[in-house]
Amino acid sequence: MGASPWIVSDGLWEWIEPLLPKRERRFRYPGRKPVPDRQVLCGILFVLHTGIQWEHLPQELGFGSGMTCWRRLRDWNEAGVWQQLHEVLLAELNAAARLDWSRTVVDSSHVRALKGGSRLARRPSPSPVDRGRAGSKHHLITDGHGTPLAVILTGGNRNDVTQLMPLLDAVPPVRGRPGRPRRKPESVFADRGYDHDIYRDQVRARRIIPVIACCGTAHGSGLGAYRWVVERTFAWLHGFKRLRIRWERRADIHEAFLKLACCLITHRQVLSLAGPAN
Repeated sequence: MGASPWIVSDGLWEWIEPLLPKRERRFRYPGRKPVPDRQVLCGILFVLHTGIQWEHLPQELGFGSGMTCWRRLRDWNEAGVWQQLHEVLLAELNAAARLDWSRTVVDSSHVRALKGGSRLARRPSPSPVDRGRAGSKHHLITDGHGTPLAVILTGGNRNDVTQLMPLLDAVPPVRGRPGRPRRKPESVFADRGYDHDIYRDQVRARRIIPVIACCGTAHGSGLGAYRWVVERTFAWLHGFKRLRIRWERRADIHEAFLKLACCLITHRQVLSLAGPAN
């Protein structure tokens, strides 16, 4: 039986530990000894995987309190830990020629928000059971293999096409190969929600080929043979129960979970480089 998914492996910890900000030790009034970062990270992963509320985090597992885990997640996100970790893992894949820069794929997914907060909007829906519920959108860009390159959180009523250029901008400079870091793909694939000539022109201006389905055309354009990878990555993201519904009032906390989940998915891709034995 495999280890619980919230247990931080030695390999993952080796990637994360150097990126964590160092806390200054107080000598005069040291106070209570802080919970070790690795145990707190296990608690954060427990919430991400199970969707449990912070206040219900099991104390007997040694994670520290829910508030302790919440604060560390906030502080590490503000320090850019997840962004740095993602870039390091992408560089590892790039060095092994496992990133497909011939195309990127973009898409979005709506998630309900039950507690309100920022970056929310009412989503118009034809369904009488879903109409007017508050929600947010996850906007995702992956490489041709489905490896997440960047993710953006917006209100649920934000038009997909408005996030096409921000997603391309959000792709970090990826090292790992000789020469300058790479962040620009050869093409970008998208569905009908991104069909707009103005944005096609903006993509072409960056010397990227837009491959976008046109509104009004029949289904079966053939783009599904390339676009399915982003749908699979969304399935991986929403395999983390905390991301299926937005419980956080603060957008930065939900974004932190999103970025951490992208890091975990990318880390799985890195582990695959060594084969099944790992």
